[in-house]
Amino acid sequence: MSWFYLFIAAIFEMGWPVGLKMAQYSSAKIWWVLFAIIAMTLSGYFLYLAQKHIPIGTAYAVWTGIGMLGTFFIGITIFNDALSVARFVGVFLILTGIIILKLSN
Repeated sequence: MSWFYLFIAAIFEMGWPVGLKMAQYSSAKIWWVLFAIIAMTLSGYFLYLAQKHIPIGTAYAVWTGIGMLGTFFIGITIFNDALSVARFVGVFLILTGIIILKLSN
């Protein structure tokens, strides 16, 4: 169950940078900032639950890694962030590290 909590935490981890980015584009800034704060809170809560049975270093690395991957792809698909070979290789290396951490636990 801890890995499930960690995955949920990582999903909410994507919510706060997206909320803050949307606040820059929207006239409803306060609602997007509120969305970001709620996502941050829920992300932290589920990370707390996950760390009961997953080592802190592993949990943190996986949490930030999944959150970064999701946010990276959201940036490319929704916000038209640049996609270069170097950026893609960097993301691939982070993903590889996450998989190794999961397998080593």
